[in-house]
Amino acid sequence: MEVKLLVLKRKNNINIAGVDEAGRGSLIGPVVAAAVIIEYDIVAKADIRDSKCMTPLARRRAFDYICRHAISISVGVVSHHFIDKFNIHNASLEAMKRAVMGLYPLPGFLFVDGIYKIPVSIPQECIKKGDKLNKIISAASIVAKVYRDRIMIAYHRDYPVYNLAKNKGYPTKEHLEIIKKYGPCPLHRYSFKGVSYGV
Repeated sequence: MEVKLLVLKRKNNINIAGVDEAGRGSLIGPVVAAAVIIEYDIVAKADIRDSKCMTPLARRRAFDYICRHAISISVGVVSHHFIDKFNIHNASLEAMKRAVMGLYPLPGFLFVDGIYKIPVSIPQECIKKGDKLNKIISAASIVAKVYRDRIMIAYHRDYPVYNLAKNKGYPTKEHLEIIKKYGPCPLHRYSFKGVSYGV
């Protein structure tokens, strides 16, 4: 896949963006997508990989590196209200669309994590487990994860009982038990299993 990316770029001389999301499985807050245009040789030099396989410190360092070297970065945020109304699948695609359309310049090609195309007219290829297989998607996964984690830390200040700074809203045993005890807060996704029984 990496070889294919290099051939595509050299042949057409176009900007290529990687796109990924974070927060799909969380019980609270928005889903966040990131789109990143960055040269392949730049990401190849750094410790850039699937954000889920990195420590928080490694992610922050990679995030800073990407921000220094990327041609363009854009983030799309879709609220928990949208998720509850239109479901997480549609919300994730909407977040990716917003991220892509926020790039300047717009890319000529997209590599997208997953199996579903983003509803934009830009040519694209979906790659299952792309955050592990394609470093430009990995860069997007890092940006999305770090950005969303910062949102969760901000939420923690308003709702410390849910320990969001630690669990980032995901359905850990502790988080589920807290919801059972105290009920969900206004930022929870009420359509999600694990939240609805707390109402």
